Amino acid sequence: MIILAPPSEGKSSKNTVNEKFIETNYIFKDRVEKILSILNKLDEKKIVSIYSTTLDKARVLHKNNLNIFDQGCSKAIERYTGVVFKNIDWDSLDLISKNYLNENLRIVSGLFGILKPDSLIPNYKLKMNVLSLTDFWKNDISNQLKNEELILDLLPATHRKVLKLEKNILSINFIINKNGKLIQSAHSGKVVKGKFIRFLAQNNVYDVKGITDFEYDGYSWNGEFFVKDL
Repeated sequence: MIILAPPSEGKSSKNTVNEKFIETNYIFKDRVEKILSILNKLDEKKIVSIYSTTLDKARVLHKNNLNIFDQGCSKAIERYTGVVFKNIDWDSLDLISKNYLNENLRIVSGLFGILKPDSLIPNYKLKMNVLSLTDFWKNDISNQLKNEELILDLLPATHRKVLKLEKNILSINFIINKNGKLIQSAHSGKVVKGKFIRFLAQNNVYDVKGITDFEYDGYSWNGEFFVKDL
């Protein structure tokens, strides 16, 4: 079973591994180099659009991205610091749960394609919804996943576009039922998504039946998605 999760905007700038990205054994280095080649050709107007910030900040982020092969690394699970990852709470998991996540969790990234929790990556910033990256990564990521018997898809809509698989995928959504109106959870959805991934790891879940046992903060499985009544 594979669990697909998005990266987070929030990232630690701390490098916890004494190894540069160029020294790692990451399988998609050539694809990363291709993206950097595309980035390197952009003018300043375009980089402001890509990074959605001021020109000064965009220049800093852009320079950092272009130099990632010479930068130090952290494990992906330690690099990402957003709400989902805070609620996975990697540091507090036991070794069995950590091994489960390294075996089963995959993080879908605009710059790196698909990552394991222990994949070594530098600090960076690049969203999936720029430079047609969903199309860029579609074959690579789908080929990595095509033989899986069960894929739990916890990706947001943009990241889901990178998949061209039609079978063995179960989309996991967290929905609020407000007076009969179903609303996709926002911030609270990220919290429960992290709690859900943590639950899977701690309970060694490998099938749909195990998934349905998860409950948190009023969310429970209704046969189609996790729903919370307000």
